[in-house]
Amino acid sequence: MSFSMTGYGQSSRHLGGSKIVFEVKSVNHRYCEIVVRMPREWNGFEDALRRKVQQYVKRGRIDVFINREHEENAGGPVLNRPVVKAYLAAAEALKKEFGVGGELDLPTIMSLPGVLESGDGSPDLPENGEFLQELLVGGLEESVRALVEMRAREGRYLAADIAERLSRLEELLSEMTGLAPAVVLEYRDKLRQRLAELQDGTFPFDDQKFGMEVAVFADRSNIEEELTRLRSHFEQCRNLLGSGEPMGRKLDFLIQEMNRETNTIGSKCNHLGIAGRVLEMKAELEKIREQAANLE
Repeated sequence: MSFSMTGYGQSSRHLGGSKIVFEVKSVNHRYCEIVVRMPREWNGFEDALRRKVQQYVKRGRIDVFINREHEENAGGPVLNRPVVKAYLAAAEALKKEFGVGGELDLPTIMSLPGVLESGDGSPDLPENGEFLQELLVGGLEESVRALVEMRAREGRYLAADIAERLSRLEELLSEMTGLAPAVVLEYRDKLRQRLAELQDGTFPFDDQKFGMEVAVFADRSNIEEELTRLRSHFEQCRNLLGSGEPMGRKLDFLIQEMNRETNTIGSKCNHLGIAGRVLEMKAELEKIREQAANLE
């Protein structure tokens, strides 16, 4: 299955009087880059969360947002008096021991961590234990699965478009293969006609030199090797599309190789029909490259 590198997933979990909201977004990136943004007190779980994302995503920039929201039906906040007393005592100690000036005002105290607690009567839940890690990892996994489903849907469209363009490339290759033998014959006939027009009786027509010139041109304009390599690259592309593994980088490499072979054909073969097909092939390859840039 083919996967796009763009997608979005969301899920939520409940914790006491709070709602934990998980959002995962992914965009194109050369490697797998995971950025996690969540409340500072949960930073200890970041490694476990990263490993969970890496189980599902192999390439792209993945932004993980985890927010804790107060639920409307929960009780109002309750003042944690022991915590407030501890903050005030610490402030007094700073003033006496270090001579620090200033006073703790109400807005500052209210913004300090732990001053306010949920008043919904729910029992305190372990904030740093296995329970919280399991809740966070489980919620993130649900949102990542939604992300992967979206990436898979987009990936199917991309793969179908690439396969269709690949079919057109194969048609162009077949046409160039059919035209290739005529290149030397047309050159031979044109050269013979040109020499005949220039012949005024002052110089003899040398069949041997004429044959050598045609042979040199035939060797210089031979594109059989390039056509064979292109045929092999097309087959490898089709195999990649059906492999189900991350293919973006491999496909990018194959496109570079196909462009190289196509350019070589254009420079070697001085033939109007083949030149037109080379231009069309390069246009299709560029479109495939743009689509491949979005694949995992």
